Amino acid sequence: MTRTVNVFSSKGDVAYNELRDLILTGELPAGSRIAQYELADRLGMSITPIREAVRRLLSEGLVEMIAHRDARVAPINAAEARQLFEVRLALDPAAAELAAQRRTDGDIATIQATAARLLPVTQQWGEDALVAHRQFHRAIYTASHNDMLIHMLDDLWDKSDRYRRLGLALPPGAEPRTVDHQEHHQMVELIIAREASAVADLTRRHIEKSLTAAAIEMLEVTTPATEAFASSR
Repeated sequence: MTRTVNVFSSKGDVAYNELRDLILTGELPAGSRIAQYELADRLGMSITPIREAVRRLLSEGLVEMIAHRDARVAPINAAEARQLFEVRLALDPAAAELAAQRRTDGDIATIQATAARLLPVTQQWGEDALVAHRQFHRAIYTASHNDMLIHMLDDLWDKSDRYRRLGLALPPGAEPRTVDHQEHHQMVELIIAREASAVADLTRRHIEKSLTAAAIEMLEVTTPATEAFASSR
């Protein structure tokens, strides 16, 4: 996930973007305490912008308060994972369908370039594969030329990243991930051919076998124990 901070951003915006990235990339793990004064020192700012960032992330459900002005990263849970998954299952196929109808030559070039950088999303390739995977799917939904849909999917993919990384830590399951890799290239062909309905159907099947789906299955078994651990921290 790559964010560009505008040079005219307020300190609150800088703190928000930095803290959000730390959470979504897993550098600040689920359930961990947010050391606000340490973060302020690291960013070279007062505690006030950090508290503003925490309040914004609290409203997004990425942070929760555990004491007066004391915050932690919201625990990972099966319910949130499933909700994110269900929304993606509705929006990503719709975006792919629009991409096939509206794509420009420039869109095709971008999609093909990101497809060329794809790696199988397995433990072997790790973070590099996840980043390339994200860039590829963003190239597709950006080709929908629907600004509202692009904004919603950006936010959805951001919040799903924690669960994708959790899925990456599961046993390899090489065959599903290899099929997943092949499907990306099939999507490119269908978008170029303007096969809107076919690419929507393929995208839906693709999501149903995704890392987030694998993470949900695991969380629905282990969430009670996970939440108990996080609550004790």
